[in-house]
Amino acid sequence: MKSRKKIIPICMALILTLALLMTGNPVSADNSVVGQNGQLSISGSQLVNQNGEPVQLKGMSSHGLQWYPQFVNYDSIKWLRDDWGITVFRAAMYTSSGGYIQDRSVKDKVIESIEVAIDLGIYVIIDWHILSDGDPNIYKEEAKEFFADISARYGHYPNIIYEIANEPNGNVNWNNHIKPYAEEVIPVIRANDPNNIIIVGTGTWSQDVHDAANNPLADPNVMYAFHFYAGTHGQMLRDRVDYALSQGAAIFVSEWGTSAATGDGGVFLNEAQVWLDWMDERNLSWANWSLTHKAESSAALMPGANPRGNWTAAELSPSGAFVREAIRSSSPPSQPPSEPEPPSEPEPPSEPEPPSDPGTYPAWSSSQVYTGGEIVTYDGQLWRAQWWTQGQAPGQQWGPWEPLGSSLPPSEPEPPTEPEPPSEPEPPSEPEPEPPSEPEPPSDPGTYPAWSASQIYTGGEIVSYSGQLWRAKWWTQNQTPGDQYGPWELVN
Repeated sequence: MKSRKKIIPICMALILTLALLMTGNPVSADNSVVGQNGQLSISGSQLVNQNGEPVQLKGMSSHGLQWYPQFVNYDSIKWLRDDWGITVFRAAMYTSSGGYIQDRSVKDKVIESIEVAIDLGIYVIIDWHILSDGDPNIYKEEAKEFFADISARYGHYPNIIYEIANEPNGNVNWNNHIKPYAEEVIPVIRANDPNNIIIVGTGTWSQDVHDAANNPLADPNVMYAFHFYAGTHGQMLRDRVDYALSQGAAIFVSEWGTSAATGDGGVFLNEAQVWLDWMDERNLSWANWSLTHKAESSAALMPGANPRGNWTAAELSPSGAFVREAIRSSSPPSQPPSEPEPPSEPEPPSEPEPPSDPGTYPAWSSSQVYTGGEIVTYDGQLWRAQWWTQGQAPGQQWGPWEPLGSSLPPSEPEPPTEPEPPSEPEPPSEPEPEPPSEPEPPSDPGTYPAWSASQIYTGGEIVSYSGQLWRAKWWTQNQTPGDQYGPWELVN
């Protein structure tokens, strides 16, 4: 009888242990990104994890799910997690342009993205992608219905991030249109999900974060969307974000591209690196546009790329290869190493001093593709690639090459360690000062066309408005000259 009494508690303990192993706290046993960081929240202007530690998420955005659904699947997102190191994936569900409003089945791909992200242990942004519809209030009731359903289904998962208005634009501003919209949609989400992060777009294609900072929403776990494209946007918008941060606004760069604002027009990797460094310094989370093979320079993949991941170098576009390296250089592997480096083992000299013989390393070639770590000779020096590059000569101020020293024989004079190339212009995203040879525009506004709300202007174009001349600093449409933070500068 006594032995039987001893067996019963032992059996119960074994059953309890087994139950804990099967159903125990997933955070403690899960080595995924979400398992380690758990519930996100806002502290000051910072995104923080369940322990109150700052978090910087980096990942990819899909293109429109109604156009390129084939690239959003378990295998491709798993490849992005395991090979690229993404910690967040953005499912861009257009409202208009053949998206959710016209075809409700697009929602199925959003749900697939959510369930894949939960399974893989990464965060997922559910993007209500307004664009051509401009004013988020146009489909406000549909947004409330959509987010009520999604939050009821998935709001208890810490993986979820809501983005309720991608890029408000046109005759839309924060105070009169976007904030009132958010104040109706956010309570619908909070009825089911009291804690997960909600990203709210800002005016002028999510560039007017200063307006949101001056009149913030009351919800403590709201962030404000900021979007940029490296070939179009520069220091002025960085200053605007810095102002918003100084006012305590939390910023999420939920979309950015290496191209011009059109999504095409070239790949501006030097300017993109300036932006990446700036975001790292401020611990800003981001998602790059976009996971597609579309024939535009912001696309991450080349035409014909495998829609299920496992991409070779040849299947990555210049933008995709650059962004992959940017994420890999800062992201830990998706699973922790099974055998960590013993602390007592001395650091091996992984980068020996380059020899002085220039023949040891090949000369730089504009047609050659280089990846991070490769060394070349150029202009009498050795240079190491910091990331994927092709056609970018060493010596550029914000370029992918770092100098290692002279490659000339010892008898040759030592060149400067970092020669300043006299012909290298400032990055194009930072406008040059007015060239002295350019004549001063006449004071007569009739010499230049009147500003038009429907006209597209690019940097440098001059218009007349309210009896004055104004020069566009970057691409703009329907932004009236005279706005303090706008794209126009007064010429006279």
